[in-house]
Amino acid sequence: MEIIVASAIGVLTAGGIYLILRLRAFPVILGLALLSYAVNVFIFATGRLKVNAPPILRDHGDAIYTDPLPQALVLTAIVISFGMTAVLVMIALGAFLEADHDRIDMTAADTAEATKKETGA
Repeated sequence: MEIIVASAIGVLTAGGIYLILRLRAFPVILGLALLSYAVNVFIFATGRLKVNAPPILRDHGDAIYTDPLPQALVLTAIVISFGMTAVLVMIALGAFLEADHDRIDMTAADTAEATKKETGA
């Protein structure tokens, strides 16, 4: 089971990094989401991967339990990443509506054009 979780973390991380390196806004947002999912699965896996184990230690001495702290951290991270994704989508949408494209790179021609527009020349 550990090899499956480790492979899933690796695939999510690789896909997230690949999408972050794209030069369009939407793939970058998807890449950040994939990367946050990879981190969430990694944090969740640190709490031990046990099937049908109680989340707390019982009085009768069960040595097999799952740690509830990583579960709480992942739940908090999911809420925060959802909010940040919404903010990034709104920023990207505003940039798209203003510039009529979703490229996130700035070349010398784009910089010169933006300077021309600002100075009114």
